[in-house]
Amino acid sequence: MKIKLPPFLKSYGFSIILIISIIIGSFLGIIYKKDAIVFKPFGDIFLNLLFTVIVPLVFFSISSAVASMTNIRRLGKIMGAMIFVFVITGLIASMVMIIGVILYPPAIGAHVNLGNGVNVEHLKASEQIVKAFTVSDFADLLSKKNMLALIIFAILTGLATSAVGERGKSFANFLTSGSDVMMKLISFIMYYAPIGLCAYFAYLVGVFGPELLGSYARAMVLYYPTAILYFFIAFTIYAFIAAGNEGVRRFWRNIIPPSLIALATGSSMATIPANLEAADKTGVPRDISEVVIPIGATIHMEGSCLAAVLKIAFIFGIFNMPFSGAETILTALGIALLTGVVVSGIPGGGTIGELLIISFYGLPLESFPIITMIGTLVDAPATMLNAIGDNVSSMIVARMLGGKDWMKEV
Repeated sequence: MKIKLPPFLKSYGFSIILIISIIIGSFLGIIYKKDAIVFKPFGDIFLNLLFTVIVPLVFFSISSAVASMTNIRRLGKIMGAMIFVFVITGLIASMVMIIGVILYPPAIGAHVNLGNGVNVEHLKASEQIVKAFTVSDFADLLSKKNMLALIIFAILTGLATSAVGERGKSFANFLTSGSDVMMKLISFIMYYAPIGLCAYFAYLVGVFGPELLGSYARAMVLYYPTAILYFFIAFTIYAFIAAGNEGVRRFWRNIIPPSLIALATGSSMATIPANLEAADKTGVPRDISEVVIPIGATIHMEGSCLAAVLKIAFIFGIFNMPFSGAETILTALGIALLTGVVVSGIPGGGTIGELLIISFYGLPLESFPIITMIGTLVDAPATMLNAIGDNVSSMIVARMLGGKDWMKEV
């Protein structure tokens, strides 16, 4: 006899299970402290399973979405709308944190050891761009380290499949079938999610908890509440812009699992599978979600925009430099946008973004480990904003291309 669940449990049952597992993991971290590192392997199993499926999932989802487009102009429209949304939301996130650091300067009372400097490899922009968009061997595509190159290859494969017409139908069916199989595989992996997330939170709370109480406490007191408020307020507004009250309802009904995965794993890439599944349940057309979400995981980082502004304001405070004036604030806004929307897609983008901050303001290299530590401490909530921002962006793109009633048509 099949058990009929109440509507609430049917919609939120799995999310509740994940939340309970995270609470249990957090308590284990508090109890075991540094010894909680013993739980990390169980979390790594979950993370490795997700990472293993990312490459085939991204390839099949993007290539099948492009191959199935009867009008290739739609791909251009999706890409154009996507870039517009990414830039606007990145600017909004950066401006939110600029207001935050002006109202609550993050470096007051901080005592940070600058150390003896660091050796940083000189990075040539031209070489990094080539590495970001291309690889020298097909085998190199089969790695999550080369996601932009994989995405471009998948788009080109889809375009080629569509271009050959009738002769490509069987291959297009193969791509569609592959996408469906990968999504089903994700649903199998998610059965392990409660154990994986519990283990990861035990490790994170036990090992990194004490760091939040040190010299960086004031910066964390600013970032964490700002990130949480942005998560609930900004994303709700974006979902409302995308599809009104129904958009808000569907968004929050489906977004909790990918949010928790992003929070626990600290990886936008690892969140792609759950994000695609959530977008599918929300009603975002697949040809939009399967393009916007994988690309967004590499070049759209609202949480990183928030973090970039915090790093700049924090380092200004350490060196007793006033974070004020139109030029300083506009420069910070530009760097945050570059870090969160452009540089993030380049291999080693996090490091490049931090070096960008140092070079723009002429700061000593000794400041590099300071802002690197901030990046480490805000990684979890920043990743959650990065990943879920991709999801709600796909809704806005659907609204731009499908009109105000797009959700009623799915």
